[in-house]
Amino acid sequence: QVQLVESGGGLVQAGGSLRLSCAASGGAFNTYGMAWFRQAPGKEREFVAAVSWSGGSTYYADSVKGRFTISRDNAKNTVYLQMNSLKPEDTAVYYCAARTYYSGSYATNEYNYWGQGTQVTVSS
Repeated sequence: QVQLVESGGGLVQAGGSLRLSCAASGGAFNTYGMAWFRQAPGKEREFVAAVSWSGGSTYYADSVKGRFTISRDNAKNTVYLQMNSLKPEDTAVYYCAARTYYSGSYATNEYNYWGQGTQVTVSS
């Protein structure tokens, strides 16, 4: 069973930065497509960024393109989300997800495993 544990969330002022980490265990991490999603209060979970098994391909939601960077370290079984120029509308619980396929995907239902989430709050 794959387990995903997120960390790095917190409270930051608008314009600031945070780096989220997601540590994976119990599976073949270096064969999985990985992604970050987020869910704000009263809203549906939405795609943020994804990365292929090798890190060679990345995908971003338009709302975060140019501000967020997804990366992975297969030696550490960890995926990261560097978030810069944060805005109040980035406030949400951020979830890490893994799919048993080599590429990333925008679709929530294509991911097999999910973490518990980490809260990110951006104050204005």
